[in-house]
Amino acid sequence: MSSQFKALILNQEGENFSREIKLIDKSFLKHGDVLVKVEYSSLNYKDALILKNGARLVKEFPHIPGIDFSGVVEESDNNKFKKGDEVILTGWRVGEIYFGGYSQYAKVNGEFLVKKPKNISLKEAMILGTAGFTALQCSFTTKTTREVLLLGNKVNNVIVSGASGGVGSMAVMILNNLGCDVTAVTGKDNNRDYLKSIGAKNVINTSELMKDSRPLDKGLWDGAVDTVGGKVLENILSQTKDGGIVSACGNAADIKLNTTVMPFIIRGVKLWGINSVTASIARRQFLWSEASKLINFELLNKSVKEITLDELNNIFSKMLKGETTGRYIVNLNK
Repeated sequence: MSSQFKALILNQEGENFSREIKLIDKSFLKHGDVLVKVEYSSLNYKDALILKNGARLVKEFPHIPGIDFSGVVEESDNNKFKKGDEVILTGWRVGEIYFGGYSQYAKVNGEFLVKKPKNISLKEAMILGTAGFTALQCSFTTKTTREVLLLGNKVNNVIVSGASGGVGSMAVMILNNLGCDVTAVTGKDNNRDYLKSIGAKNVINTSELMKDSRPLDKGLWDGAVDTVGGKVLENILSQTKDGGIVSACGNAADIKLNTTVMPFIIRGVKLWGINSVTASIARRQFLWSEASKLINFELLNKSVKEITLDELNNIFSKMLKGETTGRYIVNLNK
């Protein structure tokens, strides 16, 4: 490997928070037993929060952010991996308490890595990234967990909130490919055609779910994926039919949830929290192996923007303001 390589370094000195691309060498990488040449990373909402000010998630500085990456093993002291293996990393608090993927090389615990399935590329792995992995978890929980694990009724009509975002847009595509009729919820009316092109049967504006919720409303949905929280989630819960599963994975709108027990005890609705950070390796391997069957990468690629480390500083703030759509992936070779 090159003696020096580029990385985005965060630092905090008193009240001064900084982001700077620097040349570092391998000795700077202090964690893990597998060294990976990073090909791609991505920009997720959590990344944007960390890039802003550390988001109280980063405990030590200087720090390399980036909560996911794909790449090729360069060196390994872990018997599960060897030089040349193509790998994916999402979660495990990499990019938070461990150095992450906004670097041309990353050194991590081999127990955090998944070998990339042969039916997707390293670039496609990060077109999905943490957002796609989360969307896969949510979609399988909402549909397959109810139908197969809980032996429940067939899941037909589902609703996805925050559908213009990374998780939401991919959940729309996945659930459509799993055979559901998907209603996409977005605050961006100019995204209607795009959401229909990736599988939404109907598109509604977020404002329709911002009213004060009833304890129980008319049952409309067999299941749901919620990425925003707050009043939107409150209304989705009250509109979910008997036995439906609502997969909750985000709080872009609000961390608070003011609801009643009625959907849970009258209709048996299940609010299923999705934590993609510590999902088991077995679950990760299964979901990554299913990705190519449920994602139309050619279609999804139309909404993907490929950027460099230098461009991250300009884009993360727009994401926090809700001014971005689709996925941003970071090419570490540029």
